Amino acid sequence: MTLAADLTPREAKPNGAVLPSRGLGDRVSAVFWRHPNVLLVTLLALPLLWLVVVYLGSLAALLLQSFYSIDEFSGMIRREFTLSTYAELLRPANMDIIIRTVSMSAAVTLGAVIIAFPIAYFAARYARGHWKALFYLGVMLPLWSSYLVKVYAWKLILAREGIITWVTDGIGASAVLNGILALPVIGGSSLSTSYIGTWLVFLYVWLPYMILPMQASLERVPQSMLEASADLGASRWQTLRTVIFPLALPGIIAGSIFTFSLTMGDYIIPQIVGSSRRFIGQAVYQLQGTAGNIPLAAAFAVVPIVIMLIYLTIARRKGAFDAL
Repeated sequence: MTLAADLTPREAKPNGAVLPSRGLGDRVSAVFWRHPNVLLVTLLALPLLWLVVVYLGSLAALLLQSFYSIDEFSGMIRREFTLSTYAELLRPANMDIIIRTVSMSAAVTLGAVIIAFPIAYFAARYARGHWKALFYLGVMLPLWSSYLVKVYAWKLILAREGIITWVTDGIGASAVLNGILALPVIGGSSLSTSYIGTWLVFLYVWLPYMILPMQASLERVPQSMLEASADLGASRWQTLRTVIFPLALPGIIAGSIFTFSLTMGDYIIPQIVGSSRRFIGQAVYQLQGTAGNIPLAAAFAVVPIVIMLIYLTIARRKGAFDAL
């Protein structure tokens, strides 16, 4: 009797080969191999479900809450469609909060651009080998420490008894510091209770998010274009202004997306460092917490979303996403 006669029908093959029976895993793998779109849908199903339910669902609930209002007599939420909550944003006190937040976000972004550009340019054009590794370590190292530890450390540094006051007194520059603190609006009794101190802490915390996209954008500037600019007689300043800066603009805009949005939504730094005047993040935190005015808190939260949607639309047209 031959070998083929001894085998079961499933195991017998015309050429005499013996193959194991296919399991469930093999059949599923074969389906995915024949239908790659099924594999793609399977891999993306859970992340998309999480995105739709948790993220987009929460945004939809937030937007819906902003169209409700608070009954002034009972303090209960009236679940009726109204624009009166958004009209409250136009009150002088609420408009001051919005203007203050947007102004601080713009100031932090501008300061980050000024400070980050020479650092990023040096890293992109001159740093090599160990120096580039040291650059990345220096930029990323502050991000590894605790956010609250950094903020409270800066509060001590900026305090009236802090190191900055001690240094200015030691070099005889206390009059300069007092003159800065005497400036209207941005000044205060000390750096830790002024908008200047708030700006410094914001700038320190979010600066790495500006340096890295800018450095990546500057590395993409072709060396041949710089050489062509020099051959045509352009000075270094003209090359920087007409060649390097326009080509690095997508990276600058990409970094500004982080610095602007993170500053606008932060409520911890203004609560620890600075004056008692509120920002949008603080207003949202207090309104939905102690005040219990969830519709107004939701309306305040919609303001940064709308601003960032407009900003992201402009950034996309400028090609900023290519530098992320």
